[in-house]
This record gives sequence, C-alpha cells and structure tokens, in this order.
Amino acid sequence: MRKLLALVAVIVAGTLLGWLMASNRLPDILAQEKKAEPAPAPRDGTPLVLPRPDFHFPGNVGRTYLDSDKAQFPQPVQAPKGAPNIVLILLDDAGFGQFSTFGGGVPSPTMDKLATEGLRYNRFHTTALCSPTRAALITGRNHHSAAFAGITELATGYDGYTCVLPKSCGTVGEVLRQNGYATAWIGKNHNTPTWELSAAGPFDRWANGLGFDYFYGFNAGDMNHWNPVLFENRNLVPATTDPNYHMTEDLADRAIAWVQKSKSIAPDKPFFLYVAPGATHAPHHAPKEWIDKFKGQFDGGWDKYREDTFARQKKLGVVPQDAKLTARSEGLPAWDSLNADQKKLYARMMEVFAGYGAHVDHHMGRVIDAVKQLPDADNTVFIYIAGDNGSSAEGGLEGSVNEMLFFNGFPEKWQDNIKVIDELGGPKHFNHFPSAWAHAMNTPFQWTKQVASHFGGTRNPMIVSWPARVKDKGGIRSQFTHVIDVVPTLYEVCGITAPTMLNGVPQKPIEGTSFAYTFDDAKAKSRRATQYFELGVNRGIYHNGWMASALSFPPWQPVREKFDPDKQKWELYNIDEDFTQANDLAARHPEKLRELQDLWWVEAAKYNVLPLDWRGANPRMNGELMGRPSLIAGRKSLTYFPGAIGLPDAASPPMLSKSWTITADIEVPDDKTSGMIVTHGGLGGGYGLYLRDGKPTFVYNYLALERPTFTAKDALPKGKVKLVVDFKYDGGGLGKGGTVTMTANGTKVAEGRLEKTIPIQFSITEGMDIGMDVGSAVDFTYKLPFKFTGKIEKVTIDLK
Repeated sequence: MRKLLALVAVIVAGTLLGWLMASNRLPDILAQEKKAEPAPAPRDGTPLVLPRPDFHFPGNVGRTYLDSDKAQFPQPVQAPKGAPNIVLILLDDAGFGQFSTFGGGVPSPTMDKLATEGLRYNRFHTTALCSPTRAALITGRNHHSAAFAGITELATGYDGYTCVLPKSCGTVGEVLRQNGYATAWIGKNHNTPTWELSAAGPFDRWANGLGFDYFYGFNAGDMNHWNPVLFENRNLVPATTDPNYHMTEDLADRAIAWVQKSKSIAPDKPFFLYVAPGATHAPHHAPKEWIDKFKGQFDGGWDKYREDTFARQKKLGVVPQDAKLTARSEGLPAWDSLNADQKKLYARMMEVFAGYGAHVDHHMGRVIDAVKQLPDADNTVFIYIAGDNGSSAEGGLEGSVNEMLFFNGFPEKWQDNIKVIDELGGPKHFNHFPSAWAHAMNTPFQWTKQVASHFGGTRNPMIVSWPARVKDKGGIRSQFTHVIDVVPTLYEVCGITAPTMLNGVPQKPIEGTSFAYTFDDAKAKSRRATQYFELGVNRGIYHNGWMASALSFPPWQPVREKFDPDKQKWELYNIDEDFTQANDLAARHPEKLRELQDLWWVEAAKYNVLPLDWRGANPRMNGELMGRPSLIAGRKSLTYFPGAIGLPDAASPPMLSKSWTITADIEVPDDKTSGMIVTHGGLGGGYGLYLRDGKPTFVYNYLALERPTFTAKDALPKGKVKLVVDFKYDGGGLGKGGTVTMTANGTKVAEGRLEKTIPIQFSITEGMDIGMDVGSAVDFTYKLPFKFTGKIEKVTIDLK
C-alpha cells in the first residue's frame, strides 16, 4: 500500500512540474521563493545582523540556462565608501610619564612625529591590567562585561571572571571583517583561555577565531624576546637560527609584510592592522647597543626623574600648569635612602628599560613608515596607545631577574641580583626594574599597574592621527575617555553600525562612547559621564568630574589574604581641578564620597564586577586549585609522542607539590647521542631530561635560583632503553622537597634530593616539549633547540 501511495505522489508531482514548465510559471515561482529577507539595517550604515544572508540569484530560472536570465555571482562585501585604513598600536606596561612625547625620559621619535601630525589625549584610561584592557579594546565593552576581570591565568568561575570572551561581545576584528576589511593581529594575544591554547583547540577564541584573517605572535601575558614561542595563525613557528634575533623586530617585519601584501593584492580593500608588541612588559630584553645609549642617564634616581619629567610635561602642555606632583606612593623608598650598590644596580635596570622602550618605538616607526608609503596613506587612522595599563611594579621593591619568583610568592634580594648586573637585558634573565621606577614612569600620578583606583594604573598616553581628517595638527585633547571608547570611534569613522546580532548571537550593547567628536573641537564637552574601575578590589569611580578611589593591596604584594572591602579606605578627588589626584577631599565632602561609593556598587552590579575577589597569584594562578577547565585534570597517566612541542603550561602535566614518574622509551644509536627528551618550562623555572654524549641528565630549575642536576656516570647502552626519573615528594604542603631516582633499564644510574620545589607554577609562557626545547633553556649547558639525535618512542608521565 505504501509503495502504491508513493507511486501516485510521484506521478502527481511530475504532472504538476510539467504543467509549470509548459506554462512558464516555474521561473516566477522560483523567483518568489528565492526572495530572502534582507538583513535589517539602520537608515545609514551597515546591517544590524551579521553575517549577511546567503546569496540567491535574483533573475528568472528556466528549464535550462538558455531560457534563464544571465548568471550573476555573489559579490564580495564592500566596505562603506571612503572607509579608512586603521593601524592600532598598543604597547605593553607603559606609563604616562615614560616616553618623551608625554614628557618622559625615554625617547619616542615615532610617537613624537605622529603627535605633531595628529592629536595627543591626556585623559585616556585603561583598566590597569593587560588582558582586561585588551578585551575592552577589541570589544568596546567593559572588561567585566567581557568576562576579563583579570588575566587569563587568574580566571575564576564567575561571569565577569572566567576569561572566556562571550560570543555576545563580538570583536572589532570580526565586525570589520564582515564589513569588507582585511584584518590582522600581530603580537600579543592574552585573551584566549589558558585551557584552549593547545594544538587540540578549540580555536574559536584564538585570534583567527576572533575575526582576524591573519595572526603572528604569542598567546601569553609576556614572552622571552630572545627565544619566543610564536604562532603563525594556529601553527607553531620554528625557532630562529639568527644569532641577532629579537622578537620586536620580527613582529614589525611581519606587520609590514602583511600590510604590503594585503594592499598589493587588494588595493581597494581597507585594512585593520592591530599591532601589540610585547614591549615594554617584562622581561626587559633589548639589544646591548640600545641599552648602552642610556649609560649614566638615570644615575640621579627615580625622585629626580619624577621632578624632571613633571617639568617637561608642563612645558609640553600635556599636564595643566596648576597641576601638583603627587607624593611618592606609600611603601616606596626614597632614592637617597639607598646605598651605592643599590643605586648602581637600579640605575642599570632603568637603562635597560629605556633601551627596551626606545627600541620598540623605533620598530613601530618602521610599521608606520611602511603604511605611509601605501597609495591611500592619507586615509589611514593611526591610533598609538602607550600602554595597556601603567608601568609595572611587579619587579618588587628590589627589582627582579625572574618574574616567576613573584608569581610563586617569593621576594628577591638586590644582593643576589647585582651579581648579574652585566647580563641584564640579555637572554639569561627575565629582568624587571624595581617598583619605584615603575612609579616614576607613571609621573605625575600615584601608584602603578594593577592599581585601578588611581591614574598611575589607568591613565595612558594615546595619539590619534588621520591625515585626511584631523586638521588640528599637534593638538591636545583632554576629554575623559576610556579604552572601551576606541571601538565605537572606529565604527563611526568607518561608517559601520555595531550589529545587534553577530554570527547568530544577540550582542550586548556597545558600552563605550565614540570620541570622534573631539577630532574637530578641542573644547567639546566630554560625553562620558561615568566610568567604574576595578582590579583586584582596587576600586574607582569617575562621575561628572569627580573621582572616588580605594586601594586594596600594593602591586608588589603577591600574597593577599585577610581583607575586608567594607573597611577599605576611600579617597575623593575633583579631577576637573586636580589633574593628578594630589588633593584628597574625602574629609571635606563626605556626602559626595558617599554618592560615588553608592554609584560604584550600582555600576559593579550592572557590569558583572561582583563578587569581589582580592586573592593574589597564590593561589589563583594554580589552575588545579581554582578548578579551571583542563585537558589534563583527573588524569594520572599521560603519554606523549615525538612532535608534541610547544604545549602551553595549562595543557602540560601538573607536577607541582606531588610525586611523579617520567618514563621515556628511547632508542640510543651510539654513545654520542644527545638532545632533549622532555622538558617543561624554561629560563624562569622547570625541568629537563636530556642526554649529552649518551649520558642521561635530569635538571630541576628552581626559579633560576639554583639548578640541581643529576647525571649518570656512564653513557647509556646502544639500542632500546627505558629511562625513568622517579620523584618521591616529602609532602607537608606546597613547594616541599623530595628524592630523585634515575634508572635505565631497571638499573639505578643517578639519585639525589631536591630540598625544595616550585609551589605554584613553572612558567606562564612555556609548557612541555618532547624531543627538543622550544623557547628558552632550563639551563645554560646546551644550545637551543637541542633536538634529540636518537629516537623517542614515547614519554609517559605518571602523577602520584
């Protein structure tokens, strides 16, 4: 019966189709069916729904192409007529008083020149930390709205804190790409969850997945500039063999190559080039010839630097004439209180930093100059932001040669660091200057990076140049602006409407306000009435010319436990009259302070700031303790094969504060076999198991302070070998010691003790490698990449 009904249906359908063909009705019916609803669009602008609907042929379709209208192809999306090219440069960890363009002591001729061609903004603000600022920069939403309350390594499981960029916060890259732009991201990406950074993906929150056609850079908060771990799109970049390599120069080369290629192939297609070098974030790595340019220039110390910079700032007009230089922030020493050796060390650290900053500005100048050589250079918007937050005090009060000491909760002593003074800036150290220098780089303000309550953490120089549009060359703009204002500004100047639906996901409204209105009017009233600030419970609220500020912890304090936000001291400033936050009016205007405190809680509830969390790197940097998603959580035995290189730390076995065993099944061709079998970490901390001339060696890099090494007396036998390193942990808390035993084919070949181990994290930027060492070395006895010359069958790590 079913077969009979089906046959009848086929006959009826065929008869109807024949009638339609004969009567020429089919083309009309098909045309009606193909009429798709166009994407809704505002009266002037681009569609509110992206992507646009699929193409449907608009003509008549007959039985064959002979009796059909002429074929038409879907055309590529065209950017709005006259849409400018965009170059967005974001430096890292730079302060308001760092570069010469805003009165600082580090020469910045690139910024100087751009400022004479455009505008300097002296009331532009960031979030006080890198990942949050970068999330706000590319989405136009507040950092908690974009789920980036902190850096990815400190993520927790609350809406504003996950560091998982919501699909409802579409990026400027994705919106511009779908509106006819070529897009590229060069340099730092610190907006991908740590557990999504491995070769297993997912990749939708890598730069390519966030709307950027091309990516070349690193997926971390900072990077070794001599031996970086870099990716081109999703692919690990092979280590360089250039002895003079420096990452900043490489990033500039790649930016120039991409923009030239893009314009050569599609000259009428505008581009969006986002360049985010690692400088001037630690490690302060710079070529020696750049460092030596500054010899002796900072011998006067940080207090004199602040005074000299403040005078230059007034002369330049980037600081009002009636502004006051704030007092040295609490806890920071006076330069005159230091002894001669401290002054010698700290002055050298500043020389290294100055060379590092001047070097990056030079190479950003190469990028800008290359863009200016393009045919439509005049119609290019250049936005150069000197810092994603204020200068960093994470070097601690005495400076640092290894940031992993800070992140593991250990202070450093200048007496140790001065021993390597002549090596600072080179490949052996992850050096960072003392906190007081960071404070000086933020002249004339209080505090530093991380301190979102005060302008030393949040006020950064911004320069905007657009030759075809901005006429007030060399002008200064003092409207209160914020990093979330960049995206709506770009949308306005490009003629693009922020979509309400992007890739099937309803979008949160843009929370920033365009500052394009300031281009033609230096005296235009600021359109931003309110802006909250929060980072690690350092809190602030700006409202109609007033600023309330509350400090939680100084940034050089890694362990942050007992704290009561209800007892937090609040300060009050009238920043329309007090540019630098020098005059606390809390006692004189308690009612105004109360008003702003209440407003802060309203804004906090509105933008996912709650719950407040003041815990520091210990314990929040430990993904296991925090319960973050993980590819390795719960696994007790993990097996790796050759080719597993460049694994991120979060996808590498958690071998801290526990017993473990490494079993390497290898084949040794001769007694000269050498190379890395397995390593995790690098310069700042980690371990390595390798062969040198056939002899197995296990080295444990304890935060670069000591490197206990266990080496067999004899070379391994030729042929297959089961090489085992077993570590029995003493227990009793974090970072305790234990016993190391190395065996080959069951025979003990080396043993000893580790008196202490790393408690929180080996490395932020370097994970596991099998068969070679990608990135920096765990010790300095071998030459990178130290590829294993034998054969590795597999490496198994058992966690006890």
